[in-house]
Amino acid sequence: MCLQKARTFLKEGGHTCVFIINGEIFTSNERGIKPLLNVLNSDMDTLNAVVADKVVGKAAAFLYELMQIKILYAQTVSEPALSVLKRAGINVEYDTLVPSIRNRANTGRCPMESAVWEIDNAQEARKILENKIKGETV
Repeated sequence: MCLQKARTFLKEGGHTCVFIINGEIFTSNERGIKPLLNVLNSDMDTLNAVVADKVVGKAAAFLYELMQIKILYAQTVSEPALSVLKRAGINVEYDTLVPSIRNRANTGRCPMESAVWEIDNAQEARKILENKIKGETV
């Protein structure tokens, strides 16, 4: 029920991601992983949250793992992200599975996914991603 509600808000509201936490709905229209870092660095209790997201790469998957969300719907998810999410015990539904998330110019892999491509630890990934965000406009 909550997942369907999150999906509807994502698709009909034109949002990039939707969180349902204890019955409250939080949306973002920011692109990339910035909204996820904002939530992770906030005082929101994301344990068991239900989330709908347009694009989930490995970078986002690590952040969702740290948030300890319960269920995730992704319009598009990368194979490495799906592996991270499943290992973290997050129930995942998706429309499209891709080998990797592409950059916005479609000339290569997303810079955030590339930054954590070889990483297997969510805390290490978070540090790398926060430093990358500080150093570049995404």
